[in-house]
Amino acid sequence: MRIFTTITSYLIPVIFLSVLVLSFVKKKNAYNAFLDGSKQSINMVVGVFPYLLTIMVAIQIYRMSGVSATVANFIAPAMNIVGIPAQLSELMLIRPFSGSAALAVLEDIFVQYGPDSHIGRSASVIYGSSETVFYISTIYFSQSQVKKLGFAIPIALVSTFIGCVVGIAVIGAF
Repeated sequence: MRIFTTITSYLIPVIFLSVLVLSFVKKKNAYNAFLDGSKQSINMVVGVFPYLLTIMVAIQIYRMSGVSATVANFIAPAMNIVGIPAQLSELMLIRPFSGSAALAVLEDIFVQYGPDSHIGRSASVIYGSSETVFYISTIYFSQSQVKKLGFAIPIALVSTFIGCVVGIAVIGAF
């Protein structure tokens, strides 16, 4: 374990020096390239911010209004059929939208059931094996030229769901 700590402590300086050496070899001005990248990132943040703000506000309204808990209770029987405990339905609903809201749900689950319980371990698997599909899609598709999303989001959601079901099944096996 100590070797990993040693390697990681040198990794960032090595990458930094490698970039500087490469820019020197290619006769590029690293400082100006860095400044250009910084300017582009500011424009990206300004462009993405309205999308992020919209999704964050919508998730908070969804959760605080109680709609999230109502929908979770409604789909809980279907979740039980595929092996996902009913107590995790809200986490399954929130996770594709917001990591921070899902973390708050995860914390509530840990407080109520404990992190080492089957529910707590299953919640950890759901949180760790899923992604904030809509959040990432918002950032990526707002900055790319892709306008026809097609099956990107449905496939990501189905993959996330299958990963969660399989993960919980593996927990159940041990």
